[in-house]
Amino acid sequence: MKKVILFSIDGMRPDGFLSCGNPFAADLMKKGTYTMHGKTVFPSVTLPCHMSMFHSVPPQRHGITTNLYMPPVRPVNGLMEQIHAAKKTCGFFYGWEPLRDIARPGSLNYAGYARARSYEYSDRILTDQAIDYVKKYAPDFVFLYMVETDEKGGHDHGWMSEEYLRRISIALDNVKAVMEQCPDYTFIITADHGGHDRIHGLDIPEDMTIPLIMVGEDFIPEKEISGVSILDVAPTVADLLKIEPAPEWEGKSLLQRS
Repeated sequence: MKKVILFSIDGMRPDGFLSCGNPFAADLMKKGTYTMHGKTVFPSVTLPCHMSMFHSVPPQRHGITTNLYMPPVRPVNGLMEQIHAAKKTCGFFYGWEPLRDIARPGSLNYAGYARARSYEYSDRILTDQAIDYVKKYAPDFVFLYMVETDEKGGHDHGWMSEEYLRRISIALDNVKAVMEQCPDYTFIITADHGGHDRIHGLDIPEDMTIPLIMVGEDFIPEKEISGVSILDVAPTVADLLKIEPAPEWEGKSLLQRS
């Protein structure tokens, strides 16, 4: 049984990851199994995409199609609920308040929130909180969500702008800090969606294509894989943690691909 840290870097396009100028991007691809052609769900919007990331079903099934949460008519247990049911521990760190709804009340052991618009570098605040939590409590699963790439990079300045790429580089520095401080974990780095101009949400490659990198002893270094969906994230984490996936989940564990 492994322990896992999942990073979601909001709005990070694969070409942004590759061209942000941070040498750690190439280092991650050398260390892990990866794809630069993963697919998110439509609509390519933050809350629907994260609901699909954690519940392994498309928006047509979980019912969240905008950034406004509505309780599903037919609820599906998400990753946090399955972790809680298995009596394992998890922490959740986020900088965009609506994201709290991807985990049902009672499923988390710890949550840290820092509103992105209140701080210049909220992602770093959350990164430090996550590192501190891992060092003190060694939880089974940690989710670290970083929003500055989307909010302060893409929406404020445009996808693939200089500021957008700078925010991706900062996010990768945060990933590096966690990996260096928490070496006993398996790491998954991905995004919820991409973007174009100063928006996202369309069914076009710029919005729908995401990177995914997995680093740990279960994954082959420098191995590129294909046919990856955002729906595969929750089953992969469940497989690593040796817990049961919810029966409704539609994605597949990527451990079989490594």
